[in-house]
Amino acid sequence: MRTAGRAADEQGVAVRPWTTSTWRRAAAVSVTVVCLWYAPIAMTELWSYARPGAPAPGEWLLGQLVSPRYVADALATRVAPYRHSLIPMIVHSVLGGLLMLLGPAQLLTAARRRIRLHRALGVLFAVTVYASMAGAGLYLARTAPEDAFSGTAFWIVLATILVGTVLSVTFGILAAVGGFPDLHQRWLLLCYGYLLTAPLLRIEWGALPAVLPGLPMTEINRVAIMHLGSLVVFGALLASRARDRRDTVEGLGRSWAPLPVTVGAHLAGAAALVWIVRALSLYGAAGRRLLAGYLIPYAVAYAVMALGARRAGRAGRPWAREEWRIQLVGLCLAPVLSAGAVAVLEHSLRLGRFTALTSGVAVGCGTTAFAATLVVSLRLMHAREVTRRALPAPPATPRATAPVTCPVPGAGGQQCRVRSEPGR
Repeated sequence: MRTAGRAADEQGVAVRPWTTSTWRRAAAVSVTVVCLWYAPIAMTELWSYARPGAPAPGEWLLGQLVSPRYVADALATRVAPYRHSLIPMIVHSVLGGLLMLLGPAQLLTAARRRIRLHRALGVLFAVTVYASMAGAGLYLARTAPEDAFSGTAFWIVLATILVGTVLSVTFGILAAVGGFPDLHQRWLLLCYGYLLTAPLLRIEWGALPAVLPGLPMTEINRVAIMHLGSLVVFGALLASRARDRRDTVEGLGRSWAPLPVTVGAHLAGAAALVWIVRALSLYGAAGRRLLAGYLIPYAVAYAVMALGARRAGRAGRPWAREEWRIQLVGLCLAPVLSAGAVAVLEHSLRLGRFTALTSGVAVGCGTTAFAATLVVSLRLMHAREVTRRALPAPPATPRATAPVTCPVPGAGGQQCRVRSEPGR
């Protein structure tokens, strides 16, 4: 049995690297293509609001994919809110386009181990993130939630993504300064995942009308925000796991996601999911659309995480299993967080029931994935601290011996020095 298992493992080692590297390369190329495509669209997106008639390639392309009326009806209501905060929005969009170019450059320099160039671009990336998010923050502060595109729910989702992006890049900087390259990598991948919600949303504006014909862009937007957060954090997790090939970590010890915790999270998540299904189903076709937009990506993410944890456990890879299980617990708790957020938004902020329900469900997966990444970071830092404490203490350095008094008959005494010798 063991011989057969080893032979299978050896065959897996011979086959798996080709498959893994192929998927990894395809994913990197796909992300790069999306970023290069979206960068000029982001940089020119608001030109037409500052100067009517200016080139707007994003609007033109979307009109060709769906219809010019579909675009015109959606953007007609954006003139007043955008002009109210036009300069911050232009800063946000232009720098957002620059971030679409810096992200693939950072991934490439990290893969090629161009350390100096990677650090220089990393500083530029961090400064650009802060400046771009400052522009977005000013827009949100000056815009009433009900005046945002698709209403209050979209405003809440944008604010959540902004906070997650800023915190992620900040934690990534702290990890790099503290000498934790694996944590730095995880946080920056999560940060870029949040940034990728912008191009993915534009793609869904053009693709979802084929599945949901006749709906205006505002309704398409509501369906998209139900799963964009879960998609991007799930993609960041896959990228982190693909780049972290360690089977175990020194000082790992017992799991932080043991069976009782995992089972409890599943039970709580299942109960919250049942509540969300019932709550959204009360709103007819609109509620069912949002429910489908939420449940299908959620089910795919759950299946991949559960399978990853199971395969890592069978292969004897405890660290991979640990990260998969922590992220799986976070995913299971996302509906619980959403249910609690609905109650808070409805009663504290006095939002309508449907708006509170949409907002709470939309921000659940992205928020708990951030929390799970934080737990993974603490897990790695704890393991390193355990390893450091287990190291043998360094040998004590010899201390200089104090001078002693050598008595001499008939004299008051004489100082004689005794030199300490190594080893004594």
